[in-house]
Amino acid sequence: PPPPPPPPPPLFFYTQKPETQILSGLVGSEMCIRDSSYIEDVKIITMNDINRNFIQKIIDEDNTSGKFNKNVHTRFPPEPNGYLHIGHAKAICLNFNIAEEYDGKCNLRFDDTNPIAEEDEYVRSIQTDVKWLGFDWQDRIYFASDYFQQMYEYALQLIKNGNAYVCELSVQEIKDSRGTLKNPGIKSPYRDRPQNENIDLFERMKSGEFENASKTLRAKIDMSHPNMNMRDPVIYRILHANHHRTADEWCIYPMYDWAHGLEDSIEGVTHSLCSLEFEDHRPLYDWYLDKLGAYHPQQIEFARLNLSYTVMSKRKLKVLVENNHVSGWDDPRMPTISGFKRRGYTPKAIRNFMEDVGVAKRDNIMDIAKLESSLRSDLNKRSLRRMAVLNPLKVVITNYPDEKEEFVVAKNNPEDESAGTRKLPFSKVLYIEKDDFMENPPKKFFRLTIGAEVRFKYAYYITCNDAIKDDSGNIVELHCTYDKDTLGGRSADGRKVNGTVHWVSANHSVPADIRLYDRLFTSLNPDGDENYIDSVNPDSLKVLKSCRLEPDLETFKSKIPVQFERIGYFFKDYDSTNESLVFNRTVALRDTWAKK
Repeated sequence: PPPPPPPPPPLFFYTQKPETQILSGLVGSEMCIRDSSYIEDVKIITMNDINRNFIQKIIDEDNTSGKFNKNVHTRFPPEPNGYLHIGHAKAICLNFNIAEEYDGKCNLRFDDTNPIAEEDEYVRSIQTDVKWLGFDWQDRIYFASDYFQQMYEYALQLIKNGNAYVCELSVQEIKDSRGTLKNPGIKSPYRDRPQNENIDLFERMKSGEFENASKTLRAKIDMSHPNMNMRDPVIYRILHANHHRTADEWCIYPMYDWAHGLEDSIEGVTHSLCSLEFEDHRPLYDWYLDKLGAYHPQQIEFARLNLSYTVMSKRKLKVLVENNHVSGWDDPRMPTISGFKRRGYTPKAIRNFMEDVGVAKRDNIMDIAKLESSLRSDLNKRSLRRMAVLNPLKVVITNYPDEKEEFVVAKNNPEDESAGTRKLPFSKVLYIEKDDFMENPPKKFFRLTIGAEVRFKYAYYITCNDAIKDDSGNIVELHCTYDKDTLGGRSADGRKVNGTVHWVSANHSVPADIRLYDRLFTSLNPDGDENYIDSVNPDSLKVLKSCRLEPDLETFKSKIPVQFERIGYFFKDYDSTNESLVFNRTVALRDTWAKK
């Protein structure tokens, strides 16, 4: 007889409800189950399961198997050789959020193994940036230099186990002897030194007996290994330089691949989350810890964040600073966290963007417009509204009493009723934007022109009667009339106007400089071009002088974002003084690059 038919495949039921609700409502449901005899084959998949990234799934499996027998422990390990940028923000959010999700811990650890490039200034800035993003390492702040003695002792152990040797080849000779992807490398003539000789030379390296780069300590692995990183990599090099924490105590410094795994091991990290460029280094990470018999965390790689029109290399960013293409690491055009902060970005907008980006295994370039969209969404909810005129044109209301001054009521934020209202001074002489008037306008121009009536926001209906010009024919002043029965922007007779114009009172407004920041590069992917300097945007900063702002912006706190109505979002710069106001444009109301 023919074999019995196989049972039907498991059914998958996608839902947003908790599993307990699904199971209680699933039995006998004709929509989901055709044959209740196979109820045990139904696999319940919740939306939470579907939305989990590959790192969360790995950790879930480790927790289920009891692999580490402890709560999740991560770390954020920056090298203090520059300011953090938006790419680091992804790593910060990922490491701290993973630790929080699993009720674990996240360390802040500085990989200070290169005294030539590292400074206390960078250490301080990194701590400030991590806190500004909203994360707290509590009392767990560490440095690679905390473990220099332990790393040295581990290196001695590696020598004694026959897995390391002192090499006297130069840096170039080591590079030349590594071979290629097709050809094996050439063994160092010092590879088979006796153990006692290696120990003696290494101790003398530590004591400062030898010159820079004259000797290195190398791991003895395999010079024909298909992974180039495994071809007897350097573990220690001689470097007579003052360290920002240990001063002149050490003259040999560990390479990052050696320090990385040992730091994780010493701190009890469970999951060492690294960007994708460290994937080829993972076998070396594992080899060191296995040979030493040390506690072994798991390294997991994820795709780094790349943004369009942005350079992420700290080396390239440093060139921009040192060659004065920008004013410093915190220049608002820079992709540094301090630059974003000074420009007026919010921690919430950056964290929301990182959630939208997610965690992937493949590198790609994210459109910076998505970051700006996340920013607009956050600023729209939280920003107070104010009126500012960036290119002032004088307006005289000819039928308004000369000495009269009054206050009109304006909303602070139409998206947030709790923000309340404010009173704006209105008078005979006002300023509007030059672009809000045209003498010979095209069709569908709904702003001010001769004979047209528009609404001055929160105030009155205004009709332009005349345009005054200077000797060169430039319009320098408008003469208008107002309808006193339209206070608040509503007409008693029900007539409507198509245009609304913002304004400030000439006698009450305050002067300011406005810095209009744009993308620093015109190239879509400057990070992938060694000639990236050629694509620096010459129009990335424009400074507008003699702008006019609402009077209360003079005492506006620098940490509060503000929307200049009809213009964009702005932030009071650190350069502002009581005598000279400076505001930075954070982002325009709309993506102007979408049209380019």
